[in-house]
Amino acid sequence: MAKPRRVYVCRECGAEYPSWTGRCHGCQGWATVGEVAETSSGRAHLAIPGVEVTPLAAVERDMALPFPVGVDEIDRVLGGGLTPGSVTLLAGEPGVGKSTLTLQIARSVAAARSSVLLVAGEEATAQVAARAARLGPIPPTLLVVDEPSVDGVVAAMQHRSPQLVVVDSIQTLRDPLIDAAPGSVAQVKAVAGRLVAAAKCSGVSVILVGHVTKEGSIAGPRVLEHMVDTVLSFDGERHSELRFLRTVKHRFGPTNEVGIFDMAADGLSPVPDPSTRYLQDRQPDLAGSVVVPILSGRRPVLVEIQALAVEVAGRPGQLTVQGVDGRRAALVSAVLASRAGYRVQGYDLFLSAAGGALVDEPAADLGLALALASAIDGQPVAPDVVMCGEVGLGGELRSIPLIEQRLQESYRMGFRTAVAPGSAPEGPTGLRVIRQAALVDALAAVPQNLSV
Repeated sequence: MAKPRRVYVCRECGAEYPSWTGRCHGCQGWATVGEVAETSSGRAHLAIPGVEVTPLAAVERDMALPFPVGVDEIDRVLGGGLTPGSVTLLAGEPGVGKSTLTLQIARSVAAARSSVLLVAGEEATAQVAARAARLGPIPPTLLVVDEPSVDGVVAAMQHRSPQLVVVDSIQTLRDPLIDAAPGSVAQVKAVAGRLVAAAKCSGVSVILVGHVTKEGSIAGPRVLEHMVDTVLSFDGERHSELRFLRTVKHRFGPTNEVGIFDMAADGLSPVPDPSTRYLQDRQPDLAGSVVVPILSGRRPVLVEIQALAVEVAGRPGQLTVQGVDGRRAALVSAVLASRAGYRVQGYDLFLSAAGGALVDEPAADLGLALALASAIDGQPVAPDVVMCGEVGLGGELRSIPLIEQRLQESYRMGFRTAVAPGSAPEGPTGLRVIRQAALVDALAAVPQNLSV
């Protein structure tokens, strides 16, 4: 007879304690620790005979090959598609479009005549059907079930043998053996364990939709992220139509790819050419406007950085950023003042990445510096110039990764001059690369817009 063991678990972060405490030391939450009964079967002391082992070289590897979901941006982020028997956790803030994205994945897989089971927990089946109809024709192999019990979901998986199961969301499912409310740490942990085991045994791919807390972390126990094979983050600014799919964890492929989508009334549309999207409304004759080639995953993307300098008197200037890493912007501003002699303290400085882009890599340092210098001088940069490079505290320009790909993308988008660190390689034929070792030299070498 198994003896129950009493443990105390935080319902917010899943931290365990041997006795009750009023405040969780993990998430610092008050009154979040409660008592949970666990069963210890003592199996660690039992010898289980007849366990079959297999040489690793003899294991069939075809089952590990991913199958495409039919949406290019998603397949690229996942390294080719979903792997059979894998479990993927898709997390994002409420209203960002998680249900729409997973429904489009389900429709696309089902359109290839593969059976897909959609577990509707957040909405009624009629609401799911109405949303699916707005996205286009509903394939006959797209199945839906309104089942709050994980036992029923596993039974449906075994009965129907679909290629893909989408659970929207894991916080709505419950295990009848766990005496806790759906969405609690104990329930999420138990439900995830059942679904992971069912996926591995059946070879069915499973996508779990998860919520994000107000602190930005995935709701539920931290162990949930360790149990699944892939963790995807889906985010975007509420005032922007762009959505970004990022890999946080991926056992079967890269973890540095980013998929970009455009949210519209008829669903999410992949953005295959982000550079064109970010630069489509650019006005190159404005002071403070520069273009930098950043990396979106491993894909180079051209983004416009805009700077504005407003002279102030009687008080220190301030630095305000949007879409730009504030710490790197402050560092670049300090180097610009100390090493290049710019009087940045006499201005309120504003830096923004246009179009809702997120610029947070050191490769954009040179672009940030030149945007600020252009805004302070009031002199626009020539319209066909891009710039990239990390700025050191000594004012030196340092090399950046994948600069060849950045220069190639710049040339493809019609730019003919690039300002880069002295270690930069030759660019493609037709692109002039101005190499400089220091920020002050780069400022002097940047071609200006003489037509203004």
